[in-house]
Amino acid sequence: QVQTAESGGGLVQAGGSLRLSCAASGRTFGTYAMGWLRQAPGKEREVVAAITRNGDYTYYADSVKGRFTFSRDNAKNTVYLQMNTLKSEDTAVYYCAANPTPYGSSLPTFSNEYAYWGQGTQVTVSS
Repeated sequence: QVQTAESGGGLVQAGGSLRLSCAASGRTFGTYAMGWLRQAPGKEREVVAAITRNGDYTYYADSVKGRFTFSRDNAKNTVYLQMNTLKSEDTAVYYCAANPTPYGSSLPTFSNEYAYWGQGTQVTVSS
């Protein structure tokens, strides 16, 4: 089992940047594929980015491709989401989630693939 805790959210103007961090507990962090998901008011939770266990491969939703960068540091049990050129439609609660998997190539792109979730951090982009 792993527990995750997000940080780094806040209020930013459109066009600005934020870096979200997610610290995970447990000695088996490297066996989890990780994801960043978000949920805006009145909308379903969506996967915006995912990363394989060792960080070799990443997935990005079309809406954030080219603007967000997902990375991980397994030695620090931490993942990061660098968000650039933020838009008002990026406003949401962002969640860090973990998917336990024996497969190094696993890249979960659906929210129901994730077993463990953090409490979320609010990102608000003002236009």
